[in-house]
Amino acid sequence: MRRASAKPPRGRGEEIILRGTQLERGPCCLWCRGSTPNQRKHAVKPTSERRRPVTRGDVALHAGVSTAVVSYVVNAGPRNVAPATRERVLDAIRDLGYRPNAAARALKLGVSGIIGLVVSDNTNPFFAEYARAVEREAAGIDLSVILTNSALSASLEHQLVQKLVSRQVDGLLLASTDDDPDLESAKDAHIPVVLIDRAGPEEGFASVGVDFREASRTAVEHLIAHGHRSIGIISGLSGGTTTRDRELGWAEALAVAGLPEGPMVRVDFGRIGGYEAGRRLLALQDRPTAIYAISDMQAIGLLRSVHEAGVRVPEDLAVISFDGSAESEYSWPPLTAMRQPVAEMARAAIEALGDGMTGITAHQTFRAELVIRRSCGCDAPDDEVSG
Repeated sequence: MRRASAKPPRGRGEEIILRGTQLERGPCCLWCRGSTPNQRKHAVKPTSERRRPVTRGDVALHAGVSTAVVSYVVNAGPRNVAPATRERVLDAIRDLGYRPNAAARALKLGVSGIIGLVVSDNTNPFFAEYARAVEREAAGIDLSVILTNSALSASLEHQLVQKLVSRQVDGLLLASTDDDPDLESAKDAHIPVVLIDRAGPEEGFASVGVDFREASRTAVEHLIAHGHRSIGIISGLSGGTTTRDRELGWAEALAVAGLPEGPMVRVDFGRIGGYEAGRRLLALQDRPTAIYAISDMQAIGLLRSVHEAGVRVPEDLAVISFDGSAESEYSWPPLTAMRQPVAEMARAAIEALGDGMTGITAHQTFRAELVIRRSCGCDAPDDEVSG
């Protein structure tokens, strides 16, 4: 068994990533043994190394023109563009592989050039990253974003939606605190709405989210592959579908493996909640050997309580979290996590707003990625911080 390092980390651990893959079960993680070359072959690169989508701003920079000029070329108006400039823009589009979509063009024909984004908790790094990704995508089609925070309050969320509607935004993205949000004002104003961070479809609205249940199964299966037979969960106080699906995925993975459900503690989604949950779990006479926390912030709070108790991670207790925000890279040890594809979901949400202007609504499901770092017990060697 490895000894806990007394030195602070030089950087984040090397990341190994799988897309919703079920690992074979065994006494140790197969990545540590290096015995699955086929899985290594199909692993994907960390998000920071993958090519991001080309935006209108990239084309403008490449061609040496403004984004407005790129819009005139793409949309064939409303202003004329000099032939030489037009050719330069078209060359940039070909060079960069830029693909303007009809939905985005429809959204751009709105009145205000502004979309609203309501998140449930702007102190959560996941939503902060989501907001940045939405702003990047919106900027690529010359839209501005008004960001608001409901602070986990359904009544405040309702007020914010009404205020954004009164400002005549061209579209609304909503991470709701409620499984059945009140959106009548947006409907009456014919403003397209896309529900983000959703577990499934909502009648009458487009929605975007990961398969929370599958992702949770993958996380717990990975802990089982390390030989853990007592796996607890830190869940949320919210009884919403996204929380329930994460709990169901945990329970299903244990049931398939013939294992009993470990202890469950429901707390808020922040660091304090995770810290308190950790203290309660560590006080158990028969405490679990592994814990699945359904948010990064809970896991980071858990790590503090564990360190204070003199319990080593992962030697004495393995930990996996959900979200895969940037903060999960810089905890100690770095957190193995199910990472949500934020950039891809933000792009899909913006495109869905454009579809909504033509009456098209659908639910888009994404798969979370298993990002393997140190907290689960895998032998991920230290690497330099990438930035």
